[in-house]
Amino acid sequence: MRRNLIGLCLIVSFLACSLPAAWGEDKPAVTEGSTGQNVLWVDPVDLASRNLLFGPGGDQGQPKGPMTFVEEDRAGTNPKFEVLDNDGTKWKAKLGVEARPETVATRLLWAVGYFADQDYMLANLQVEKMPTRLRRGQHLVGPGGKLENVRLERHIKGEDKVGEWRWKKNPFTGTREFNGLRVMMALINNWDLKDQNNAIYSEKAYPEKQFYAVSDLGATFGSTGFGWTQESSKGNLKSYRRSKFISKVTPDYVDFNVPTRPVWIRFFGLPAYISRLHMREIGKRVPRADAKWMGGLLAKLSAEQIRDAFRSGGYSSEDVEGFAGALEKRIAELNKL
Repeated sequence: MRRNLIGLCLIVSFLACSLPAAWGEDKPAVTEGSTGQNVLWVDPVDLASRNLLFGPGGDQGQPKGPMTFVEEDRAGTNPKFEVLDNDGTKWKAKLGVEARPETVATRLLWAVGYFADQDYMLANLQVEKMPTRLRRGQHLVGPGGKLENVRLERHIKGEDKVGEWRWKKNPFTGTREFNGLRVMMALINNWDLKDQNNAIYSEKAYPEKQFYAVSDLGATFGSTGFGWTQESSKGNLKSYRRSKFISKVTPDYVDFNVPTRPVWIRFFGLPAYISRLHMREIGKRVPRADAKWMGGLLAKLSAEQIRDAFRSGGYSSEDVEGFAGALEKRIAELNKL
């Protein structure tokens, strides 16, 4: 029975992989829709001076404890819950292996002009009125609501999530900016490219605009695909450093090695496995000129900015140097195209 299942998986995998990628026609970077302007990217004219230690929220936006527990968030795979600070600002706390890499990823995306959450990594956090039992992550909660290595994401007043967008079909398909986002996903080894991890936001201050972002960046800086363990797949220096970045270069296109085929045994449902296989198209046939354009933007980041991005995730000095060196090597590869 197991042998027949493996054979079936291989046949379906071959058929799924043989389907051609279709990324549509060229379109402008800012598009007009039925609800107004759709915005994916804004030119980071101050890129060289952006503070990657504190990210889009800035130094002044840092969370101030202690926090009060509000409710548990059961979405996704990592433990999350809502908390409230003394100023009445709501934050989403995330625990576990995704907390560090997600914080770093937001800094890098924001640095080159994409929209990202205002995330902060706290080594220690006191949360009042914690429930006696969480559905997930109870083992990560210390006595009296003491937590370690917590990522806090700010809820911005006047901002609402109004929908999700698809990698395969969206208003920006074919643009340099959209292709640059595909490059960024490969750069940080984001293999969890489900459409559910993409969000469309509206902001009260800009009622005529809708902002497109990758809203979940936890599956980054580890392996290139859904691996055997969470620990090797996310925020793992050894996995990130030894993984291959670019798999193929032609005169016109670049194929990236992210995301790769998942470990099939992790899936009990064939549809989920096939869905993961189709995600590989996101990293394939990226126009060479667009990949090099993104490399040029990234090259404007200083060595200190890159290291600040990893410091923001609370990594040790040794890991900061290791991750930064691996990232700089990838940026150099882009600029050699």
